[in-house]
Amino acid sequence: MTTLDATTATGPRPPTSKQRRAATRKQGWARRAPLLPALIFAIIVTQLPFLLTIFYSLQSWNLVRPGSQEFVGLANYVAVFTDSTFRTAALNTVLITAGCVVIAMLLGIGLAMLLDRPFRGRGVVRTLLITPFLIMPVAGALLWETTIFHPLFGLLNFVLSPFGVDSVAWVSQFPMASIIVALVWQWTPFMMLLVLAGLQSQAKDQLEASATDGATAWQTFRLITIPHLRRYIELGLLLGSIYVVNTFDTIYMMTQGGPGTDTTNLPFYLYQRAFLGFDVGQAAALGVVVVAGTIIVATVALRMIFRTFGREEA
Repeated sequence: MTTLDATTATGPRPPTSKQRRAATRKQGWARRAPLLPALIFAIIVTQLPFLLTIFYSLQSWNLVRPGSQEFVGLANYVAVFTDSTFRTAALNTVLITAGCVVIAMLLGIGLAMLLDRPFRGRGVVRTLLITPFLIMPVAGALLWETTIFHPLFGLLNFVLSPFGVDSVAWVSQFPMASIIVALVWQWTPFMMLLVLAGLQSQAKDQLEASATDGATAWQTFRLITIPHLRRYIELGLLLGSIYVVNTFDTIYMMTQGGPGTDTTNLPFYLYQRAFLGFDVGQAAALGVVVVAGTIIVATVALRMIFRTFGREEA
């Protein structure tokens, strides 16, 4: 008995809770260590310019007036929120984003339903439908402006000429609709791919059971397919909104924000203040406001995505 007690007393002691936490922390840092260079690089190229932008947003500095730089506090932010053009640009941003994302999603659902059915040449059709998403936004905007919407050489006027439509300047007469159509053409393949992935993951036995019970095609689509596609539709709407809200190329190439400010969104208005007005202070304040708004939208969107997937997994 005495020998056993002595062995127990001299053997290795179990680690305390403090030692376990230290070991866990050490293992965590060992796993994260290879990522530290990327994290430091990301901080340098993103956060330092943002801090410099905040500094400039507190200055009154116009490049066409040398020596005019001075500290003005929050005056640039007050000027941004009282600027009627800023409110117009914010409203245009909402219209362009909502119009593009909703229409592209509806078209994407329709095309995905067609591609989910077997037919000859489905692979070729699928590749052709994906192509617009692979084209550069600048090239797509030029294609629509010069080939489709041109009042003299455009294909749209040629197709509509038998119906009495002749020489309509679509971009100048319907600038907002022209921008939304070009963006819908570009983003519909993205929505289609997401919905198609959802359709192909749908359990076929449920569809067969609904057909056996005598459900119509519309009832099957409304009561079984749409609930199954919900998380894919929400993911497409949220990711599309995050990307489309920053649209610049299409507006710059097709309308230059005009006529007037009819198609000026926040990124294009920021470009105008910085590179056409040379007002560094107000452009920096506008940039900070846009970044803050985008972060809020992205945070809400990501929380909705995580909540949706968490609910589905539960």
